[in-house]
Amino acid sequence: MFLDASSKTPQMEVTDMKITKVDYAQTGAFSQTIADYLSQNEKLQPFYNRFPTVAAFEEQLKEKSFSQEQRHTLHQALLEQYASLADVHPKVQQHIDLLQQPDTYTITTGHQLNIFTGPLYFVYKIITAINTCRQLREKYPDHNFVPVYWMATEDHDFAEINHFNLFGKRYTWETDQKGAVGRFSTEGLEKVLEEMPEAYPIFEEAYRNSNTLADATRAITHALFGAYGLVGIDGDHAALKQALTPVVERELTEHLSNQLVEETNARLEKLGYKPQVFSRQINLFYLKDGLRERIVQEGDTYQVLNTDCRFSRQEILQEASQHPERFSPNVILRPLYEELVLPNLAYIGGGAEVAYWFQLRKVFEAYQVPFPVLMLRNSALYISRPNASRMHKLGLQPLDLFQDYQELKKKLSAQLHEGEINLEAQREAAANLYKQVEELAEGIDPTLVKAVAAEAQKATNSLHMLEKKLSKARDSKHEQTFKQLENLKDKLFPNGSLQERQDNLLSYQTNHPDFIPALAEAFDPFDLKFTILEEA
Repeated sequence: MFLDASSKTPQMEVTDMKITKVDYAQTGAFSQTIADYLSQNEKLQPFYNRFPTVAAFEEQLKEKSFSQEQRHTLHQALLEQYASLADVHPKVQQHIDLLQQPDTYTITTGHQLNIFTGPLYFVYKIITAINTCRQLREKYPDHNFVPVYWMATEDHDFAEINHFNLFGKRYTWETDQKGAVGRFSTEGLEKVLEEMPEAYPIFEEAYRNSNTLADATRAITHALFGAYGLVGIDGDHAALKQALTPVVERELTEHLSNQLVEETNARLEKLGYKPQVFSRQINLFYLKDGLRERIVQEGDTYQVLNTDCRFSRQEILQEASQHPERFSPNVILRPLYEELVLPNLAYIGGGAEVAYWFQLRKVFEAYQVPFPVLMLRNSALYISRPNASRMHKLGLQPLDLFQDYQELKKKLSAQLHEGEINLEAQREAAANLYKQVEELAEGIDPTLVKAVAAEAQKATNSLHMLEKKLSKARDSKHEQTFKQLENLKDKLFPNGSLQERQDNLLSYQTNHPDFIPALAEAFDPFDLKFTILEEA
């Protein structure tokens, strides 16, 4: 059965879970850029504002200003958006209303509108935001902290969000709709629901009863995280977009962000860091129903690619002033937009996200917007009870599982008192023997030297072949053990990747309804460690 997390107590204890924390670098699954950030390598320090510690938020609070007018606009937008829900959780409503108060701030994470929540790390992002707020409330009791999910409703890359993996099967939503995915009708998702192995009420209700994918995603995250007070926000909103208008105008006339990002990219590359995202001359899209296309400038004319839309300088500036909702920031400007419409202190992202924020600090400085604290979301490996049993039977520890399969085979072979098959000593002995024969042939009949050398090579080849046969025979002897290892690796690292990048929430929540509370109990956003959850 799939339970609604909002029916559970957010602070509940989950005692049947062994928690192990390891350094991210030990997993081998994260970039050097992230390793350097977490170790506070001085090379990266010019590219961010404050390192993520609880104490760092004291200065961040002082730096962030957000007017009462901005708070009113935000509050009204959220009330409009949450009107799509039949019943708003009291904790969520409380947080929405608290955003009107000058002592209330947000901790934000963002993600695409992947169907059925997509990869597991989406959940990890949100739990990290929730737990960050919890710790900040304890440290700064005179302030309120609201976890926010920025819904990437304006994204138009449908191929990235239209599928998910469940129990080894890929499910895909087929539709011909175009433009910003948040505006998509949910038509066609009922077919995906019918293909599912069982009914999942949260998703059934959201996808069958919502008009748009944005509304459906809000309903899903509210059902899963409403009890924790998570607030979802859709930036595709005319009143919110007014805050972006001055940025849009400078972007169209000065190409400011591109200049600043290109300068920063050059600095990063000089230090050995590869930029994560590509900047354009104009980092804006033109947005209407069924349309989200890049704006490019050709001489004195502005064109919307793949359309007949063209504007003069005066016309496009007038369009931006009268219809700010028609201008959509790309990955370079979206972070700035988020910080303009939220009283935000920190952004939580995955490794690639944190890395691309390093490219943006100069853009924030140009617009005199405080750069948020950059926090790496929590990452985890979840080991179910059956898999934990298999792991221990193989004599392995959780950290061992991050090793390459071949390396683990060698480790198991050693544990089985079976050393690696290596006939190098025998090949060397044979070579020495044939060397003696070759010397004897040289003294008797030099024409036989080549024949001796040929026989020596045959012997070497034979020993190589025997080495392979012996290795294969040894592997066959322990074939069942190695097969168990291979299956364990496949389950815990699907497609050779971390669970969080492949598996879906339903793969775990279905059989473990306390999965989300277990994450909430295990994750510490400030310990900067990879979390291994082992079911006892």
